[in-house]
Amino acid sequence: MIEATAELRQQIHTWAIELGFDDLRVCDTDLSAYEAGYLEWMAQGHAGGMAYMGAHGLKRFRPETLIPGTQRILTVRKNYLPPDVAGPAHVLGTPDLGYISRYALGRDYHKVLRNQLQKLADRIQDTFGPFGYRAFVDSAPVYETGLAEKSGIGWKGKHSLVINREAGSWFFLGELFIDFPLPIDKPVTPHCGSCTACITICPTQAIVADGVVDARRCISYLTIESDEDIPIEFRVPMGNRIYGCDDCQLVCPWNRFASQAVDPDFRARHGLDAPDLLSLFAWDEHTFLQRTEGMAIRRIGWQRWLRNVSIALGNLLGSRPSAPQKVIEALNLRRGQVSDQLDRHIDWALAQSEEKAG
Repeated sequence: MIEATAELRQQIHTWAIELGFDDLRVCDTDLSAYEAGYLEWMAQGHAGGMAYMGAHGLKRFRPETLIPGTQRILTVRKNYLPPDVAGPAHVLGTPDLGYISRYALGRDYHKVLRNQLQKLADRIQDTFGPFGYRAFVDSAPVYETGLAEKSGIGWKGKHSLVINREAGSWFFLGELFIDFPLPIDKPVTPHCGSCTACITICPTQAIVADGVVDARRCISYLTIESDEDIPIEFRVPMGNRIYGCDDCQLVCPWNRFASQAVDPDFRARHGLDAPDLLSLFAWDEHTFLQRTEGMAIRRIGWQRWLRNVSIALGNLLGSRPSAPQKVIEALNLRRGQVSDQLDRHIDWALAQSEEKAG
């Protein structure tokens, strides 16, 4: 059995920083305080079509049940804000371009953090001997927000993301469940105060209460998680957001203190920080798979990608007094090629030009 000491905890923290994490904290396994709020969120239907959220009952709040023998959780933070990218305000304000959430512009974070967590576990084992562990990165029924709060990584903001006083909210979370005790860290005090900037800015008013997001209204859910038709009422508010939405983070005052990522894996690839919508819509499936290889974007698939881009093209048509004929031609060219769902979105997009003309 590994002996739990403050020196060991500090050594693990030092290794985490050396391996590329920006912080590491420790907490116990008691997440019972979060259960009632989660059950209410599910009961209100706020999970939308994410059936997996309820598939494991309350196991996500009971780490020792998920991985028997777990005594502590090491929670890590890794900044992802990519450097040298087009400004979000510029992209969002240019209807010809597509906006992709900043977290998805580089390599798939699941792979990056999981590899680094494995290296951290290897270092602990090589130095102190074998122990039981399991690494998680936005996977399995793990309540990352609660673990980040308990361990002192930050507090849950009104947009439901974790905020850190020194780093804002542009960071990924990962966890290493371990079967030996360590001194635990204390939670931090929330510091959102009376600020409601994230609630006000949300294009679809998806933040329905402090820290509560209705996924059915959230552009990130609609463009990434949902494989259904985008509800018509949310298409115009989507603007040119084709993969995710960062509005609530862009407006958060705490992100004045956010640091850019130093890991080259999170640098923007293929000019996707400010891509031309027509170019994206012209991609065939092979091109989509090639350009998104190793990226989180690939997870939504080519058809969902075209669905999202078609809405942005419709909003481009609706925003211009004299719509570019090439946009109309591109939409018509795609019609009947891919799926009935895409055709429905193309028809809507084309109708935006007609409404503008009328």
